Amino acid sequence: MALPRCHRLKGERVFDSLYRKGRQLHGPFLMLRWLPARAELLPMSQRGSATSPWRCGVVVSTKVHKRAVQRNRLRRLIHGHLLQLPLGQADSPVWLLMSLKPGCAERTPDALLGECEQLLHRAGLTP
Repeated sequence: MALPRCHRLKGERVFDSLYRKGRQLHGPFLMLRWLPARAELLPMSQRGSATSPWRCGVVVSTKVHKRAVQRNRLRRLIHGHLLQLPLGQADSPVWLLMSLKPGCAERTPDALLGECEQLLHRAGLTP
């Protein structure tokens, strides 16, 4: 399941800002970066859209798995899990970038989602 448009991160400037200025937490197979949202960095097409308390991007490189089918499965797994979690508050929107590390394709989905939830909790983004 893909993220709804209101929760998707897009734009080169957004991702550059997350890589340069975002706070980060590392787990064995996932890395989380987050940053308070800045609407002026979004592409013009997304600035006027409905605001949400969080937007997220999931990065799965070819180092994780050669096959695009497997990388997309991992991405959809993370997307579906993020939609079920109570993330962010409307008064302080946040941008998230979840990067999967090599070796995560061999883990069970439950272990991967557990690590995702643990990183979000350590970052203070979930109760």
